[in-house]
Amino acid sequence: MYHKLLQDKKNLPQLLKEVASTSEQIIRGQATYPAAQSGKYPHINTDLSESGMGTKAVCEKFLTSYAPYLSGSAGPEYFGFVTGGSTPAALVGDWLTSVFDQNVMGSSESIASSFEVATIKLLRGLFSLPEEFNGSFVSGATMSNFVGLATGRQWIGQLKNVNIAEAGLHAIGDIKVFSATPHSSIYKSLAMAGMGRNALIRVDTLPQREAMDVGKLADLLKRHEQQSGASPCIIVANAGTVNTVDFDDLEAIVQLKKHYQFWLHVDAAFGGFARCSSKYQPLVKGLEFADSITIDAHKWLNVPYDSAMQFTRELTLQSEVFQNNASYLRADITANNFINLTPENSRRFRALPAWFTLMAYGKKGYEEMVERACELALFLGHKLEQNSHFKLLSPVRMNGICFTVLIKGQIASEKQIKVFLEKVIATGVLFLSPTLYKNQPALRISISNWQTEKKHIEKCWKCLLEAATLLKN
Repeated sequence: MYHKLLQDKKNLPQLLKEVASTSEQIIRGQATYPAAQSGKYPHINTDLSESGMGTKAVCEKFLTSYAPYLSGSAGPEYFGFVTGGSTPAALVGDWLTSVFDQNVMGSSESIASSFEVATIKLLRGLFSLPEEFNGSFVSGATMSNFVGLATGRQWIGQLKNVNIAEAGLHAIGDIKVFSATPHSSIYKSLAMAGMGRNALIRVDTLPQREAMDVGKLADLLKRHEQQSGASPCIIVANAGTVNTVDFDDLEAIVQLKKHYQFWLHVDAAFGGFARCSSKYQPLVKGLEFADSITIDAHKWLNVPYDSAMQFTRELTLQSEVFQNNASYLRADITANNFINLTPENSRRFRALPAWFTLMAYGKKGYEEMVERACELALFLGHKLEQNSHFKLLSPVRMNGICFTVLIKGQIASEKQIKVFLEKVIATGVLFLSPTLYKNQPALRISISNWQTEKKHIEKCWKCLLEAATLLKN
């Protein structure tokens, strides 16, 4: 064995103790860690040494030279995108995931696959989904959307007596996909699935909303039926849009199944967590009737990146798409043979951090986490609405806020928004992301970290106000 590798093996207990101690210091300092960095980073050495440095020296190099330039995305004041953190239980589970280093393909040589099935059942209970749904872990909402859409594609082929996974998409021609405010990952998934970005037909939204106008959808489906000879299609509904956390009327969409054939995929990447709260559950009534569902774990479940779940009713169709036919990897079509259910053959033990946090905090823990984030969003939204420096662009429905900056009563330009963001980010106090809403420059804040409390929001409000004042002057 190479001498430095052997030395690290002998010193591993001490190395782990030192990393644990350092990790504790980092976690305790998350509230004071810069939420985002300026972008002026040191050069990262790319010259591979002949003999190597050894783990202790590498760790010291990373912690002193590079770690200070990482963002505080795991902390309580990172409000860009929709980003959770890692609960204490999830962090412990993730550490053990690396220690045990399981490849969860579905083989029977360990209990790891059974753990994933059990964790999916726990999540099914958390989201009040019926037993007909099977699920598995994937890397994120993009991959979950891909699995759902690819399975929907296979379902359409089945209705036309064509196995698309075998014959290819050309065997049935174009598939139409309807959606009102699709996430960008839907377009990416359509491209990967061979249906193409141009397959998506945008449905009109309700006035001043991002939610689908179901009446307009019905009109489009009727026209599609007339033009295609009743060819089945796919509908992508939203349970929580990125900008304004708006929700399509899932129950109304499901009613259209009485008249038209379509696969209903619901992108509930973070809005699905409304099912955890009796207060917000009405926003996602009808989710249980979807054919496939996307829900992220590294958002509101607060487990480490990268982790999400895909849920589908059609296990056989799903396995037709993703089956692996290698003789040494053959497996039956069951809910725990994951090698046949998602694109990856090699699969990290993603279920373990999720299992840890679900078992540690239960339904009540997640209900509190969701409702606290929503209350904090309402609190900040009210402050923005009442202040002359800002304009709220949409009602605060859950944990997201969409707003813009006002300068002398006028909505700030894209350039001014950029300057405002630079001023905010330079403080290190919080991070938020820019967007475009109804063709006007805007800003969005999403609160989904388990640590965020009112004191953090008050601190961030002060920072926003100071940046707006500086911009005005």
